[in-house]
Amino acid sequence: MTNLDKKILNQGLRKGRIRAKISGTNDRPRLSVSVSNMHVSAQIIDDVKKHTIVSSTTVGAKITGTITEQAAYVGSDIAKKAKKAKIDTVVFDRNGHKYARRLSALADAARKEGLKF
Repeated sequence: MTNLDKKILNQGLRKGRIRAKISGTNDRPRLSVSVSNMHVSAQIIDDVKKHTIVSSTTVGAKITGTITEQAAYVGSDIAKKAKKAKIDTVVFDRNGHKYARRLSALADAARKEGLKF
């Protein structure tokens, strides 16, 4: 098993542990964040009804700057869309990633816009 295979396997295990503990409800949906090398995307998901309420991504957007700055943009954008959908509290799902750099920038920007988690 190569190092990349181990890394992917370990991330999948971390993601499974996180998802076993959290779930989005109608009152408090789940904010799922996906970070790649080039793009950041976030979705607010109601797991009871199994549908996405709002989403935001950098794919196709004309945003310049580092990935951390783009993550902050996505965080503020998802919080604004959540306010329009009358959502003020969410459960944060980091998808097996460490809560550092890009994820913390996204979370801080969402909190500045008034989203609570």
